Amino acid sequence: MLDKILIANRGEIALRILRACHELGIRTVAVHSTADSSLYHVRLADEKMCIGPPQPAKSYLNIPTLISAAEALDVQAIHPGYGFLSENADFAEGVESSGFTFIGPRPETIRLMGDKVSAIQAMKSASVPTVPGSGSTLGSDPAEIHRIAKTIGYPLIIKATGGGGGRGMRVVHGEAALMHAIDLTRSEAQSAFGNPNVYLERYLSTPRHIEIQVLADGRGNAIHLGERDCSMQRRHQKILEEAPAIGITDRQRRQLGERCVEACKKIGYRGAGTFEFLYENGEFFFIEMNTRIQVEHPITEAITGVDLVKEMIRIAAGDPLRFRQRDIVFRGHAIECRINAESPINFTPSPGTITQWISPGGPGIRVDSHLYSGYHVPPYYDSLIAKIIAYGETRDEALSRMRTALSGTVISGIATNLSLHQELLNDEAVKKGGSDIHFLTRKLESRVAQA
Repeated sequence: MLDKILIANRGEIALRILRACHELGIRTVAVHSTADSSLYHVRLADEKMCIGPPQPAKSYLNIPTLISAAEALDVQAIHPGYGFLSENADFAEGVESSGFTFIGPRPETIRLMGDKVSAIQAMKSASVPTVPGSGSTLGSDPAEIHRIAKTIGYPLIIKATGGGGGRGMRVVHGEAALMHAIDLTRSEAQSAFGNPNVYLERYLSTPRHIEIQVLADGRGNAIHLGERDCSMQRRHQKILEEAPAIGITDRQRRQLGERCVEACKKIGYRGAGTFEFLYENGEFFFIEMNTRIQVEHPITEAITGVDLVKEMIRIAAGDPLRFRQRDIVFRGHAIECRINAESPINFTPSPGTITQWISPGGPGIRVDSHLYSGYHVPPYYDSLIAKIIAYGETRDEALSRMRTALSGTVISGIATNLSLHQELLNDEAVKKGGSDIHFLTRKLESRVAQA
């Protein structure tokens, strides 16, 4: 087992990793910006080091500084969490070439799956279902592009090959708008990702967002841990997730899971990962793979009993995968609400000082958060400040427990989206389950129209 791990992240995921390390008897190093010296995990870490000013590019995204910190503090491994450099192949490569262990996939795997076109091609070769599309990066010949678009059929969606987080996408409903939309998307992709390449896919109008969690050890052993429904989104950003997904049969889960497992073996995957799909009219279509731990991993942990973060660390330490597929048993239902420091009306960020923080509790409730009364939420980073997870033997019980948990949560001093979650949990469509990815957008637009 590893002796000392540097946590190259902040907030709730850094605290989550720290706790897993301490349970495994591993010492921790917390690196932080000048704005984050009072973070909860920084206080609890065995060692800490300031790595720069608040701006991410000068601290959490500064690869040479992070590797220098690892060298200075004599760690064995680096855990990137999610966001920041977690899916940066250059970082993973730099970590390993400097003699440290990267707790995640190999650099070449991150590159393969980070490019959406190469990821789709890899999935096709593994018989994982994909969205009908161009299958490759678009060239510069307008006539050829129009031919490809006509073959796919309208409406279609333009996607950046290096995109992510809901950026670098544009829907086109007709031939007249195609070339202009491609030029705009290329320009945005170059600005956001340093890569102007784009490709085309059929636009699915009312899909659900279903993802499959996997674990693999890079030695030919891999398992899936079922699916999560992440369809409750605003601008492609997830708000609420649940597991298992309503309406997905055991047969569908088994068949899709087995294909994802085979894909992991085929690409030599190592660590935790997530295959993301759009699901419409009973069919699954692969859209991308996240080569890291996900924000919503606690709901999978709740229904399987597997600690994903600990398993990532064990695999990185060289241990073979401890589970076989027959060991994974799905029990009950779990729901996660992402609590963000933002206005529940117009979603503007709301940094500031937490004057009161009362965490919910009770049977089946888990809270992943770095908050405490007096903590100052800085304006420089993602607005996620807490995740509330409710588990029940049934979906109705999980929903009921979540409503109780939300009503018992107090966050004073800043605006949060807590009231939006309370509204969602009392919506008849949410109670029924199975909403498509546009449900929340329609709901918010309806709210504005009625105002």
